[in-house]
Amino acid sequence: MSFFSSGVEYGVHSLMSMVDARGNTQEMSVREIAQLHGIPYVFLGKIFTKLAKAGLVESTEGRGGGFRLSRPPEEITVLDVALAVDEGKQLFECREVRQRMAVFNDEPPAWACDTPCSVRMVMDTAQQRMEEALAQHTILDLTRRMMKKAPDTYVVEVQDWLDERRGVKAARPQE
Repeated sequence: MSFFSSGVEYGVHSLMSMVDARGNTQEMSVREIAQLHGIPYVFLGKIFTKLAKAGLVESTEGRGGGFRLSRPPEEITVLDVALAVDEGKQLFECREVRQRMAVFNDEPPAWACDTPCSVRMVMDTAQQRMEEALAQHTILDLTRRMMKKAPDTYVVEVQDWLDERRGVKAARPQE
């Protein structure tokens, strides 16, 4: 069982692909990102609609169009992406089971309802701690961690891949 949808993972990776280790950002189309990561294009388009609605990305005009980050990558947290994509999904939804016990005959006594549900309190604490943990990690943090692991050629390979799809001729050194 997963708590977050795959859309959250796709959204985080997508935003990371728009940033380099120095924090420089680049515009990319949803099609490019979908192909780069092997994500279904239509599904990623829906994710970018949510990211744009949350103010994390903005669409760009011009040849091909695309998206760019609306804020610096050090200001976009994993929590921001999760809340945008999964639209604030909560870890737990209290059904007030404690008030529906058969022995109460549809009239729960005050002692069963006058304080917050203990189960709900535990789950709310878990939600709060999870959100605090997700808020501690930014798109730039994650990008830098990935770049530390990647070989030096990775950035060049990705840029060459993008240039090929965009029909950009590689700049050759002068002989």
